[in-house]
Amino acid sequence: MIGTRIAAVGHYQPARVLTNEELEEMVDTSDAWIRSRVGIRTRRIAGPDEPVDELAAHAAAKALASAGIEPAAVDLVVVATSTAIDRSPNTAARLAARLGMVSPATLDLNVVCAGFTHALATADHAVRAGAAERAVVVGADKMSQVADWTDRGTCVLVGDGAGAAVVTADHAESGGAGIGPVLWGSVPGLGHAVRIEGTPPRFAQEGQSVYRWATTTLPPIARKVCERAGTTPEELAAVVLHQANLRIIEPVAARLGAVNAVVAKDVVESGNTSAASIPLALSKLVERGEISTGDPVLLFGFGGNLSYAGQVVRCP
Repeated sequence: MIGTRIAAVGHYQPARVLTNEELEEMVDTSDAWIRSRVGIRTRRIAGPDEPVDELAAHAAAKALASAGIEPAAVDLVVVATSTAIDRSPNTAARLAARLGMVSPATLDLNVVCAGFTHALATADHAVRAGAAERAVVVGADKMSQVADWTDRGTCVLVGDGAGAAVVTADHAESGGAGIGPVLWGSVPGLGHAVRIEGTPPRFAQEGQSVYRWATTTLPPIARKVCERAGTTPEELAAVVLHQANLRIIEPVAARLGAVNAVVAKDVVESGNTSAASIPLALSKLVERGEISTGDPVLLFGFGGNLSYAGQVVRCP
């Protein structure tokens, strides 16, 4: 059986920083209210000339350069996004064209905030089955273009960005345990709790419902993800949850029991970037040297559709 590994990661964020103080001038809110409710200080906002595929391409290019792999050698591109405006060409195809890829399979995947971990599992399965050898997996979202900037309950959350991982086959005798088995699912009857709907599409959510679901239902599921990987929470070097809200991240991580792990809290400076949040936070941990090659890291996405997906990976 072919194994898989993450060869490298990369991320990209727009230059424009939107602070809480600026939001005070736009909507009825305050820096103190935002910090106490969601823990966010700043977020990045893409301009009108920065589409989702451009954000994705920047992150993918950085990951490929770090892996030492030419774009022409990539045979699968999977992009997780829920904010691409156009239906075709899809975001993955546009990314491939921007980077000069030759003939990759190109897939977009929309599982909103759980998109990246679903996309990573999809690429992992494709490589393990022999359908691909080198894949680029990207989470990219431009949440600012679906935000209701008059709704203080949601507009303070959102940010834009992209994160990417290069997934390659691992033929090592170790069995290729670089990407552990995924545990995924959803709660279809509660899918209305997080929405991007309408014309033009707008982001809305039932905050208290999402909070209760995330803090009570998800910790046991996250522990099962570790069990599937043959790892205990105490052995984790890092926990990278979807960066939804600091008031969700901290209790879920605590109830998981990952007492020795670095817990990613990129939401403080980046806001909620939906499918981009996990690879963005992971790439920053790697870049800052907070985790080392081979360290076990839990990736766990959750949110839109009330979907979830997680796996334990080895740090590139």
